[in-house]
Amino acid sequence: MIAAVTGTVETVTLDRAVVTVGGVGMLVHATPTTLAGLRVGDRARLATTLVVREDSLTLFGFADDDEREVFETLQTVSGVGPRLALAMLAVHTPDGLRRAVAAEDLAALQRVPGIGRKGAQRIVLEVGTKLGAPGGTGAEPAPAPAVADGAPDVVEALVQLGWTEKVAAGAVDSVLAADDAPSDVPAILRAALQSLGGQRRG
Repeated sequence: MIAAVTGTVETVTLDRAVVTVGGVGMLVHATPTTLAGLRVGDRARLATTLVVREDSLTLFGFADDDEREVFETLQTVSGVGPRLALAMLAVHTPDGLRRAVAAEDLAALQRVPGIGRKGAQRIVLEVGTKLGAPGGTGAEPAPAPAVADGAPDVVEALVQLGWTEKVAAGAVDSVLAADDAPSDVPAILRAALQSLGGQRRG
């Protein structure tokens, strides 16, 4: 298992980055928020997990070891694969997921595209106390600065998470129309996800 990669960031897109380690470029899939903290040319460390399939080897990266452990634990739930687990971490922080599971907050879990009521119930039942107790104050971490005027990027990220382009664009437009509208990509994305609430994809 590749538990972490440390090296120079070569490229960053909305859903992946390439980190060069010892002359080898590692393609790492991650959440938009994690990727927003990377800068091309800088050195970075990502906790990682390698998902092995018959026809592919896919490396997923995380801001820290805790996020990786939550990602791996979520996949112990029947019907939850790596893509859905990553989408859950794109919508909620690790502690946010702990609080949702501990409180049996099905509405919070259903904010993730692809999770309906039955899926949320299954997650609560099968995860149980495996994620551990939430810590800290529950405040969301401050997003890293990113480029301004990133509305198209946010729409694309929401589409990748499962919403239609029309719904995603509507959510982003709503966020940007507010008097206190954020100007960086991670903040716009988080606000758009909050505005979508329980709206379903498709």
